[in-house]
Amino acid sequence: MKYSFHPDARKEFSEAIEYYNECQQNLGLEFVKEVYNSIQLILKFPNAWSPFSMSTRRCMINRFPYGLIYQQTEDEIYIIAVMQLNKEPTYWHKRIKE
Repeated sequence: MKYSFHPDARKEFSEAIEYYNECQQNLGLEFVKEVYNSIQLILKFPNAWSPFSMSTRRCMINRFPYGLIYQQTEDEIYIIAVMQLNKEPTYWHKRIKE
């Protein structure tokens, strides 16, 4: 199975990396590792996380206040948002693939 990011999710991911690198040297790299570890778990066990909306699930990121909001198709995990948990909780709904 493969995965891809919604363009806005990719932007959120990059902005979070920049933010953590400004906070502490190499913290952005630690964030990247945790996100990619989570993606690998999602790819292996796509149904392991509870539904977050009618067609999405949310996987929480270890050590950081973020979650990956994703949709599963037959052959792909589509990451809709790299969601900071203290943000408006439904801002990403317009990104869902129908």
